[in-house]
Amino acid sequence: MSPLRHRADGVLFDKDGTLFDFARTWNVWALTVMRQLAGGEAALISAMARELRFELETESFFKDSPVIAGTNREAAECLARGLGRADVGEIEAYLAAEAARAPLSEAVPLLPLLEGLAREGLRLGVMTNDSEASALAQLRGAGVAQSFDFIAGFDSGHGAKPSPEPLLAFASAVGLEPARVVMVGDSTHDLEAGRAAGMMTVAVLTGPAEADDLSPHADMVLPDIGHLPMWLKSEVA
Repeated sequence: MSPLRHRADGVLFDKDGTLFDFARTWNVWALTVMRQLAGGEAALISAMARELRFELETESFFKDSPVIAGTNREAAECLARGLGRADVGEIEAYLAAEAARAPLSEAVPLLPLLEGLAREGLRLGVMTNDSEASALAQLRGAGVAQSFDFIAGFDSGHGAKPSPEPLLAFASAVGLEPARVVMVGDSTHDLEAGRAAGMMTVAVLTGPAEADDLSPHADMVLPDIGHLPMWLKSEVA
């Protein structure tokens, strides 16, 4: 159990846009994937970009893109529509394999942050709408998988955000009351799931969403997860 000065005894992180900066990690990757799937054909790239809500001119996702907080399956469905193909499962498998190899840009240096939280007695987890296999590969590649007590994706058997069920699975797995857990994420899906689970919610601005989008759903909006330790300690019990 963590010291009483903390607001929480557990922290559940989203992955993309939270642990890893969304734009620096996924914008170039997404464009590369579209070019590969289209065989370089400009019309098909444009069609996929429309479905993904990806702006080719700036090489970035619009903040209302359905894939920002979606699952690999939802991204594959968008790409399949753009390509005029029916093999969604094949595209989904391709995305999972490519995502596991994506070059990741940490939002802040992760290992010292996570080690510091663990030393304070906090239980840590990751819940992402990415696949569990991709999440594990990426966290291992960043050298931080061992820092977490719980890692789950949309396909881990608990459901996907904004459902509260995967968040409650974390609380159950580490033996904490949901009210003593903070859900940290960069999307309304993360925060809505946290509220529905009865958890505290913290938004970070390392994803496409802006503070005005997130603040109605968050107990606090922080620039990035590097500010989390101070927030956790800022209320004395």
